[in-house]
Amino acid sequence: MTAAPVVRHLGCVEYEPTWRAMQRFTDGRTADTPDEIWLLEHPPVFTLGMNARIEHLLAPGHIPVVRIDRGGQVTYHGPGQLVVYPLVDIRRAALGVRDLVSVLEAAVVELAARSGITAEVRREAPGVYVGGRKLASVGLRIRRGASYHGLALNVNMDLEPFRRIDPCGYAGLEMTQLADLGAGDDAAQVARDFTPLLVQRLYHRRS
Repeated sequence: MTAAPVVRHLGCVEYEPTWRAMQRFTDGRTADTPDEIWLLEHPPVFTLGMNARIEHLLAPGHIPVVRIDRGGQVTYHGPGQLVVYPLVDIRRAALGVRDLVSVLEAAVVELAARSGITAEVRREAPGVYVGGRKLASVGLRIRRGASYHGLALNVNMDLEPFRRIDPCGYAGLEMTQLADLGAGDDAAQVARDFTPLLVQRLYHRRS
Protein backbone atom coordinates (compact mmCIF):
# COMPACT_ATOMS: atom_id res chain seq x y z
CA MET A 1 0.00 0.00 0.00
CA THR A 2 1.25 3.49 -0.82
CA ALA A 3 2.33 5.50 2.20
CA ALA A 4 -0.11 8.09 3.47
CA PRO A 5 0.46 11.58 2.06
CA VAL A 6 1.69 14.56 4.02
CA VAL A 7 -1.30 16.90 4.38
CA ARG A 8 -0.56 20.61 4.73
CA HIS A 9 -3.15 23.26 5.63
CA LEU A 10 -1.48 26.47 4.48
CA GLY A 11 -4.12 29.13 5.11
CA CYS A 12 -4.41 32.05 2.67
CA VAL A 13 -1.20 32.31 0.64
CA GLU A 14 -0.13 34.28 -2.42
CA TYR A 15 -0.57 32.47 -5.72
CA GLU A 16 2.78 32.80 -7.50
CA PRO A 17 5.08 31.78 -4.61
CA THR A 18 2.87 28.75 -4.00
CA TRP A 19 3.00 27.78 -7.66
CA ARG A 20 6.80 28.07 -7.67
CA ALA A 21 6.98 25.97 -4.50
CA MET A 22 4.94 23.24 -6.22
CA GLN A 23 7.36 23.28 -9.13
CA ARG A 24 10.37 23.02 -6.82
CA PHE A 25 8.81 20.17 -4.87
CA THR A 26 8.01 18.29 -8.09
CA ASP A 27 11.45 18.82 -9.59
CA GLY A 28 13.21 17.78 -6.39
CA ARG A 29 11.22 14.70 -5.50
CA THR A 30 12.60 11.19 -5.78
CA ALA A 31 10.96 7.77 -6.05
CA ASP A 32 10.80 7.69 -2.23
CA THR A 33 9.40 11.19 -1.64
CA PRO A 34 6.01 11.00 0.09
CA ASP A 35 3.12 12.59 -1.75
CA GLU A 36 1.74 15.81 -0.31
CA ILE A 37 -1.71 17.40 -0.38
CA TRP A 38 -1.80 21.17 0.08
CA LEU A 39 -5.08 22.79 1.12
CA LEU A 40 -5.26 26.56 1.04
CA GLU A 41 -6.90 29.74 -0.17
CA HIS A 42 -5.49 32.46 -2.43
CA PRO A 43 -5.95 36.22 -2.50
CA PRO A 44 -7.82 37.39 -5.63
CA VAL A 45 -6.07 36.32 -8.85
CA PHE A 46 -6.97 35.22 -12.37
CA THR A 47 -4.87 32.40 -13.81
CA LEU A 48 -4.49 31.48 -17.46
CA GLY A 49 -3.53 27.96 -18.50
CA MET A 50 -0.86 27.20 -21.07
CA ASN A 51 -3.23 27.30 -24.04
CA ALA A 52 -5.70 29.84 -22.61
CA ARG A 53 -7.08 32.39 -25.04
CA ILE A 54 -6.72 35.94 -23.83
CA GLU A 55 -10.15 36.88 -25.18
CA HIS A 56 -11.71 34.81 -22.37
CA LEU A 57 -10.33 37.39 -19.94
CA LEU A 58 -13.06 40.00 -20.31
CA ALA A 59 -12.48 42.71 -17.70
CA PRO A 60 -9.89 41.81 -15.04
CA GLY A 61 -9.80 45.29 -13.54
CA HIS A 62 -7.46 45.52 -10.55
CA ILE A 63 -7.20 41.75 -10.02
CA PRO A 64 -3.77 40.35 -11.00
CA VAL A 65 -3.48 38.00 -13.97
CA VAL A 66 -0.90 35.19 -13.98
CA ARG A 67 -0.16 32.89 -16.93
CA ILE A 68 0.81 29.50 -15.60
CA ASP A 69 1.77 25.97 -16.67
CA ARG A 70 -1.40 23.97 -16.06
CA GLY A 71 -3.92 22.83 -18.63
CA GLY A 72 -7.23 24.57 -19.11
CA GLN A 73 -8.32 28.10 -19.81
CA VAL A 74 -8.93 30.98 -17.40
CA THR A 75 -10.22 30.76 -13.84
CA TYR A 76 -10.42 32.85 -10.69
CA HIS A 77 -9.14 32.20 -7.18
CA GLY A 78 -10.10 34.21 -4.14
CA PRO A 79 -10.70 34.01 -0.39
CA GLY A 80 -13.46 31.60 0.53
CA GLN A 81 -12.48 29.14 -2.21
CA LEU A 82 -10.82 25.90 -1.12
CA VAL A 83 -7.84 25.13 -3.34
CA VAL A 84 -6.47 21.60 -3.20
CA TYR A 85 -3.08 20.81 -4.73
CA PRO A 86 -2.37 17.04 -4.91
CA LEU A 87 1.38 16.58 -5.35
CA VAL A 88 1.16 12.94 -6.34
CA ASP A 89 3.58 10.50 -7.96
CA ILE A 90 1.01 9.21 -10.41
CA ARG A 91 3.24 6.40 -11.66
CA ARG A 92 3.66 5.05 -8.14
CA ALA A 93 -0.07 5.47 -7.53
CA ALA A 94 -0.87 3.69 -10.82
CA LEU A 95 -3.02 6.59 -11.94
CA GLY A 96 -3.44 8.15 -15.35
CA VAL A 97 -4.13 11.85 -15.70
CA ARG A 98 -7.81 11.26 -16.36
CA ASP A 99 -7.91 8.95 -13.32
CA LEU A 100 -6.59 11.73 -11.10
CA VAL A 101 -9.12 14.20 -12.48
CA SER A 102 -11.87 11.68 -11.81
CA VAL A 103 -10.67 11.12 -8.24
CA LEU A 104 -10.76 14.86 -7.52
CA GLU A 105 -14.21 15.22 -9.07
CA ALA A 106 -15.61 12.18 -7.29
CA ALA A 107 -14.43 13.43 -3.90
CA VAL A 108 -16.31 16.71 -4.47
CA VAL A 109 -19.43 14.83 -5.60
CA GLU A 110 -19.28 12.74 -2.42
CA LEU A 111 -18.74 15.83 -0.24
CA ALA A 112 -21.80 17.47 -1.80
CA ALA A 113 -23.88 14.31 -1.44
CA ARG A 114 -23.23 14.26 2.31
CA SER A 115 -25.16 17.55 2.45
CA GLY A 116 -27.96 16.25 0.27
CA ILE A 117 -26.74 17.98 -2.90
CA THR A 118 -26.73 16.15 -6.21
CA ALA A 119 -23.61 17.13 -8.14
CA GLU A 120 -22.44 15.79 -11.49
CA VAL A 121 -19.39 15.68 -13.73
CA ARG A 122 -19.10 16.19 -17.47
CA ARG A 123 -16.67 14.17 -19.50
CA GLU A 124 -16.22 16.96 -22.05
CA ALA A 125 -15.78 19.73 -19.47
CA PRO A 126 -13.81 18.73 -16.34
CA GLY A 127 -15.16 19.96 -13.04
CA VAL A 128 -18.20 19.48 -10.83
CA TYR A 129 -21.61 21.00 -11.55
CA VAL A 130 -24.87 21.47 -9.65
CA GLY A 131 -27.96 22.32 -11.64
CA GLY A 132 -25.86 23.44 -14.60
CA ARG A 133 -23.70 25.76 -12.50
CA LYS A 134 -20.06 25.05 -11.81
CA LEU A 135 -19.09 24.28 -8.24
CA ALA A 136 -15.48 23.14 -8.68
CA SER A 137 -12.81 23.45 -11.37
CA VAL A 138 -9.89 21.13 -12.12
CA GLY A 139 -6.61 21.91 -13.85
CA LEU A 140 -3.45 19.82 -13.60
CA ARG A 141 0.15 19.68 -14.74
CA ILE A 142 2.14 16.45 -14.92
CA ARG A 143 5.92 16.71 -14.81
CA ARG A 144 8.47 13.98 -14.12
CA GLY A 145 5.59 11.57 -13.55
CA ALA A 146 4.06 13.67 -10.79
CA SER A 147 1.13 16.06 -10.55
CA TYR A 148 0.73 19.60 -9.32
CA HIS A 149 -1.92 22.31 -9.56
CA GLY A 150 -5.31 20.71 -8.88
CA LEU A 151 -8.81 21.58 -7.67
CA ALA A 152 -10.64 24.80 -6.79
CA LEU A 153 -13.88 24.30 -4.84
CA ASN A 154 -16.10 27.33 -4.29
CA VAL A 155 -17.14 27.44 -0.63
CA ASN A 156 -18.14 30.95 0.49
CA MET A 157 -16.62 33.60 -1.74
CA ASP A 158 -17.42 36.64 -3.83
CA LEU A 159 -18.43 35.13 -7.17
CA GLU A 160 -18.52 38.48 -8.99
CA PRO A 161 -15.01 38.17 -10.48
CA PHE A 162 -16.13 35.07 -12.41
CA ARG A 163 -18.34 37.42 -14.42
CA ARG A 164 -15.20 39.20 -15.61
CA ILE A 165 -14.07 36.07 -17.47
CA ASP A 166 -15.43 33.20 -19.52
CA PRO A 167 -14.89 30.61 -16.76
CA CYS A 168 -12.80 27.73 -18.07
CA GLY A 169 -13.36 29.16 -21.58
CA TYR A 170 -17.17 28.88 -21.52
CA ALA A 171 -18.99 32.15 -22.17
CA GLY A 172 -21.88 32.68 -19.80
CA LEU A 173 -21.05 29.75 -17.53
CA GLU A 174 -22.54 30.44 -14.13
CA MET A 175 -20.78 29.49 -10.92
CA THR A 176 -22.18 28.31 -7.61
CA GLN A 177 -20.76 27.59 -4.16
CA LEU A 178 -21.39 25.41 -1.15
CA ALA A 179 -22.67 28.28 1.00
CA ASP A 180 -25.41 29.09 -1.51
CA LEU A 181 -26.36 25.41 -1.63
CA GLY A 182 -26.67 25.12 2.14
CA ALA A 183 -23.62 22.91 2.45
CA GLY A 184 -21.10 24.76 4.59
CA ASP A 185 -19.61 28.23 4.55
CA ASP A 186 -16.19 27.81 6.20
CA ALA A 187 -13.38 26.85 3.84
CA ALA A 188 -11.15 25.55 6.64
CA GLN A 189 -13.88 23.19 7.86
CA VAL A 190 -14.64 22.07 4.31
CA ALA A 191 -10.93 21.31 3.91
CA ARG A 192 -11.04 19.08 6.99
CA ASP A 193 -14.16 17.30 5.71
CA PHE A 194 -12.81 16.92 2.18
CA THR A 195 -9.34 15.58 2.98
CA PRO A 196 -10.33 12.05 4.11
CA LEU A 197 -12.62 11.66 1.10
CA LEU A 198 -9.75 12.51 -1.24
CA VAL A 199 -7.19 10.38 0.60
CA GLN A 200 -9.54 7.40 0.58
CA ARG A 201 -10.03 7.64 -3.17
CA LEU A 202 -6.36 8.24 -3.93
CA TYR A 203 -4.69 5.66 -1.71
CA HIS A 204 -7.26 3.03 -0.70
CA ARG A 205 -8.98 2.31 -4.00
CA ARG A 206 -8.58 -1.46 -3.58
CA SER A 207 -9.51 -1.74 0.07
